[in-house]
Amino acid sequence: MNTEAVLFDLDGTLVDSLPLIVRTYRHVFKEMDIPWGNDDVVKMIGLPLKDIGRRFVGEAAPAFEERYQYYYHRDHDLYTRLFPGTLEMLESLKSQGIRLGIVTSKGKPGTTRTAAFTRLDAYMDVMITAHDVARHKPDPEPILTALATLHAQAERTIFIGDSSYDILTGKNAGCLTLGVAWGLDSRTELEKLSPDGILASWEELQEYL
Repeated sequence: MNTEAVLFDLDGTLVDSLPLIVRTYRHVFKEMDIPWGNDDVVKMIGLPLKDIGRRFVGEAAPAFEERYQYYYHRDHDLYTRLFPGTLEMLESLKSQGIRLGIVTSKGKPGTTRTAAFTRLDAYMDVMITAHDVARHKPDPEPILTALATLHAQAERTIFIGDSSYDILTGKNAGCLTLGVAWGLDSRTELEKLSPDGILASWEELQEYL
């Protein structure tokens, strides 16, 4: 394929942060007396926080976001870990001259903190967050913004994510789109959207470059 760039979703793809995210939502729901439905919440992970807040509390979304940010940052370092082999995979891609980026629906403060804490920021040429675009996943704008920054072509770029939103975003942007088998959505759910492949480990990525 002669790959120019590889773009990654963050949570559930590079970073094992689902326990942190669910724990944070539980705190917020309890404080704001919102009935907890685990499936309802998990299905919305991957959307911008402000959209999730509007879904559950309407006009009180700013208070929802404020509480979320407090608990998220308080517990971040205790519950944030890279998936095994992630830094080694990024090192390999860099050694091949491939440009790298993160495209996430997480806000800029959370993305910056996670990238610094896990050392992902040392490998990334671009990081596009919810604060950098007007339209969010599954709209292609986040990926297209990253491609413009990297001066890379969509048809020579791979986008990798763990959720249905990610698969749709990559396909909408015209990238070769891969799912991962260790994230939010199951392999069965991802396969329904016909990605170009689903990785069972980072070692399999080399086959698509």
